[in-house]
Amino acid sequence: MAGIERVPKSTLRAHIAERLRAAILAGDIAPGTPLVETSLSARFDVSRGPLREAMRQLIEEGLLVTVPYTGTHVAALSVEDVREIYSLRTALETFAFEQIWERRDDRFRRELRRRNEVLVATIDAGDDRASISTELELHGLVYEASGHKLLQRAWHGLRGRLQLYWAAHHRAHGRRGPKRDSHDSYIRAALGTDLDAMRREVAEHMRRGAEQTEKFLRALPGSSGSNSSGPNSSGVVKQGSMT
Repeated sequence: MAGIERVPKSTLRAHIAERLRAAILAGDIAPGTPLVETSLSARFDVSRGPLREAMRQLIEEGLLVTVPYTGTHVAALSVEDVREIYSLRTALETFAFEQIWERRDDRFRRELRRRNEVLVATIDAGDDRASISTELELHGLVYEASGHKLLQRAWHGLRGRLQLYWAAHHRAHGRRGPKRDSHDSYIRAALGTDLDAMRREVAEHMRRGAEQTEKFLRALPGSSGSNSSGPNSSGVVKQGSMT
């Protein structure tokens, strides 16, 4: 039709991905929920083509999981996953700091301080979703600065799952982000001169995060403290159903 511009497919996909991501992080679509394309396309009033592309994007981000001959579902929450995610984060972030340590400059330090200030501002504003994204941006700086493409790809693959855990954790505790001072020692170490101190700080920061998240999961209804991450195991948040 003349005078009407078509929305580019990439823009439409990104828009659908953002809406689906928001629904998952808000808890409107629960962890473990199977996703049905016909239901989703009706819910978001979109065609199935760009919806599939958006779902593929969220699979890459770790928010969705696809199983051959079974289908796609929102990633479930489990103690085993928490341990794997945080142990991998410890190794990746330590390696990232080792890669950039002697190359840190004023630009890096300014950006690190700026991202931490933005995080604190979102916490003060009570903006949960923004606090999650800005916390990821803060931790993402060292990966960006490394210039290591495989390392960056590994970090990108963890971001979606971290968003899922943090959002669920915040909802359960009525919180609007991490504690205001939760990154103070991390920032001091990252701006300092002692690489070994930075290694210790990364390990301790991740240990605290894993411990808090694991404690939250074990307290959820339906969890008996099992470490299993299978879909029918008691250590996983029970699946919801999306109609």
